[in-house]
Amino acid sequence: MIEEKDNQTENKNQEELVDQLEENTEETPEVSEEKSQEDSYNELNDKYLRLYSEFDNYRRRTQKEKLDLYKTAGEDIFKSLLPVMDDFERAMKSMNESEDYKGMKTGVELIYNKLIGVFKTNGAEPMESSIGKKFDSEIHEAITQVPAPSKKMKGKVVDEIERGYTLKEKVIRYAKVVVGN
Repeated sequence: MIEEKDNQTENKNQEELVDQLEENTEETPEVSEEKSQEDSYNELNDKYLRLYSEFDNYRRRTQKEKLDLYKTAGEDIFKSLLPVMDDFERAMKSMNESEDYKGMKTGVELIYNKLIGVFKTNGAEPMESSIGKKFDSEIHEAITQVPAPSKKMKGKVVDEIERGYTLKEKVIRYAKVVVGN
């Protein structure tokens, strides 16, 4: 009997709890709409924060890659110039040991041709000789002016001090010239 009363009391308590839960879970349409809007807001805000974080990470990564690229941009060119440097070192060593000037001249010409080949491989080419051509400020840099040896040479290049170079059709060094006046 005591057990029955305890069971009945327990059942009543459980029923009351269920009723309370049902009352609490019943929402009015207003509260439900506010909650759905709040959930939607939270969801959109979360998506925004994730997208912003992804973009920020992308920006940092690309900046780091760009810096790395700038740091190692000339690496390939220097790697291709190293054999030429080795050839120059061997030539200097042989100049100290030998007096065969004809052989040294041939060796230096070979090194020069190898260097020009490296330049061409990487897109850099020497400009044609400017001597006798009309002065052009787009490709020439006038070092000085001298009296022209003839009337035909007025305004033309009399001498070329340094040869000009282009890199893929863009002037990277202007030819330094002397112009006839």
